[in-house]
Amino acid sequence: MTGSLPLLNGLRAFETAARCGSFTAAASELHVTQAAVSQSVRLLERRLGFALFHRHANGLELTLQGRALQPGLTDAFEAITRLVAQVSAMRAGPVLTIGVAPAFALHWLIPRLAGFSHDHPQIEVRVATGGLMNPLRDDWTCTVRRGSGDWPGYLAEELFPSTLVPVCIPALAKGLRQPRDLRQASLIVVAHLREQWAWWFKAAGLRAPLKPKAEVIFESSAMAMQAVLDGVGVAVAQLPYVSDALKSGRLVAPFQSTGKNYENWYLAYRPARAQDPALAGFRTWLLAEANMQRCMYCDWF
Repeated sequence: MTGSLPLLNGLRAFETAARCGSFTAAASELHVTQAAVSQSVRLLERRLGFALFHRHANGLELTLQGRALQPGLTDAFEAITRLVAQVSAMRAGPVLTIGVAPAFALHWLIPRLAGFSHDHPQIEVRVATGGLMNPLRDDWTCTVRRGSGDWPGYLAEELFPSTLVPVCIPALAKGLRQPRDLRQASLIVVAHLREQWAWWFKAAGLRAPLKPKAEVIFESSAMAMQAVLDGVGVAVAQLPYVSDALKSGRLVAPFQSTGKNYENWYLAYRPARAQDPALAGFRTWLLAEANMQRCMYCDWF
């Protein structure tokens, strides 16, 4: 099987030229000369016994066989790139890559990472962007994310519940004595999480969503959390995002009601990584931190 495979250099040269539309652009991407790309493709065509391009003065046109070959080659080279990245991430040595949403990373994980690094100085920590809208990646050691915990091919360990609480700076809280007072407030809304306010209104015993004085809409939780810290308005937030700010007094929760939905926060990882020393150290540390977070919930509400 291997002996019948055409020259890989030729396949790579053809795929790049077909995708880029010219030998010159392919040469630039591959860091070789235009003549080298052209020659590699000609050798490949000679080996295959048919042409892959119609060569015109103003550019290249794929033949029928070229159009059939190019998509599969592109997929194959992308798969090889992903595989190399996955194997590189699993190389010997304590490297921990955590896929995590930006808001959770900024407001919960990163402020605590100094403690983990102090206990495990030999582990190199890498934080990758991986929120609910991003797929799980095999080159991550693990991920911390909110959801149902049902991710095929992954082990998921529950950390703490998905608890929602309205928060604001102390100055804005002075006029908020009961949930209905939010009619006079500016509500901070995350565009794709608008239903979180509805969940909290229901938990607070309000039959219909209130109509606030104004709404300020953001595209991400990270921006919304910065806005509430800057006094823009009242946000309904995942408690982990604001637990440190509540503890320090930068933010307050004006009401005792919290909202919980069907989701929880989880640590998730591939079963093949269960014995990874870096993951083992992180898992022990994270579960201890999660237990302290749950205790905070009990103290506050």
